[in-house]
Amino acid sequence: MAERRESKTLRDAIEAEVRRLGFELFGVAAPDPPAHFSVYEAWLAAGRHGEMGYLADERARQRRADLLQILPECKSILVLGARYSASNVRRKHGYGRVASYAWGDDYHDVLLERLKRLVEYIEAQVGAPVKNRYYTDTGPVLERELAQRAGLGWIGKNTCLIHPRMGSYFLLAEILLGIELQPDAPFVEDRCGSCTRCLDACPTACILPDRTLDARRCISYLTIELKGAIPVELRPQMEDWVFGCDVCQQVCPWNQRFGTSHGDPVFSSRPEVRQPHLIGELSLTPEQFNRKFKGSPIRRAKRRGYLRNVTVALGNSLDSQAVSSLAETLRQDAEPLARGHAAWALGQLGGQAALTALQDALDQETDGSVLAEICAAMERLSAEVMTRSMDGQEGGGKCA
Repeated sequence: MAERRESKTLRDAIEAEVRRLGFELFGVAAPDPPAHFSVYEAWLAAGRHGEMGYLADERARQRRADLLQILPECKSILVLGARYSASNVRRKHGYGRVASYAWGDDYHDVLLERLKRLVEYIEAQVGAPVKNRYYTDTGPVLERELAQRAGLGWIGKNTCLIHPRMGSYFLLAEILLGIELQPDAPFVEDRCGSCTRCLDACPTACILPDRTLDARRCISYLTIELKGAIPVELRPQMEDWVFGCDVCQQVCPWNQRFGTSHGDPVFSSRPEVRQPHLIGELSLTPEQFNRKFKGSPIRRAKRRGYLRNVTVALGNSLDSQAVSSLAETLRQDAEPLARGHAAWALGQLGGQAALTALQDALDQETDGSVLAEICAAMERLSAEVMTRSMDGQEGGGKCA
């Protein structure tokens, strides 16, 4: 009984420090094997993780199946959630959209530092070093399942963890601890009911009926994790998103009721990032990109990936004013990935100026992937315009 009271006193002290550090969700789970690991394995077997090979790494899979392989001394897992602002940015002509978790500082940097401080606090409370490992989207753990087991909510049809009074705009973090704390009761209810708003609203139909998603079609994956060319058939469906996507959270009734624009301010501290001017972003030099996005999650996409996303958004904008800037990117940018997607965007915008830019680039381009994009873009333009524009010009043979 004394040990139980001592454990509760320690837990209460930890929870108070958790709140002080800025986490709004707190729960404790036991290091039991994950009940949904078979779902994860089936998801991997279907290839729905795309190019995220680290998810299928054998050692990492074994650790996800048995957290004691990460920390054999683990007796408790703290599961924490830091709130970020609900996505309230609507489409605006000429501008792109960024997922709201990325409006401010990189959560990896912010939360890992907070977790380090929390571990130091716990060690001070117990008066001795405590075996630990901590992660925030950085380790081989099934975060949402741990959060559900810690009583923080249920895994919704959009695959997000949903808290019944706060919604799903949370960043999760975990600390594996070598001390025993009383675990919370798991959250066993499914409060999605018959609602299918997230499935119906997803621009690329990536959300699957079994509460998983096909990452290969997800806009967040396409704009961040995918390092090469975005599949042509998915580009029009990406709308104006240039980093991540919030659609499935925006339409969720739980977020519409409980989502707030007052998340942790550190995650929304850069207003110039929220809705970037697309044409202006095309002119970012490598140095300007690194300076603008220093300490931001957007740096994960790297400049070439970010400009790839921006050109796709411009192609979807149907803004003829973007033609000259896209032509400049196609002609001058050092990154083939940016040049190739600029060619696609010009093909979407169409018109004589776009066709001329494509033809000029065709004559000087040497990268095979970019040449293929140029030729495909030219083929998409109308036969009448192409015939008139190509009359007497040289260089069309590269597309033969």
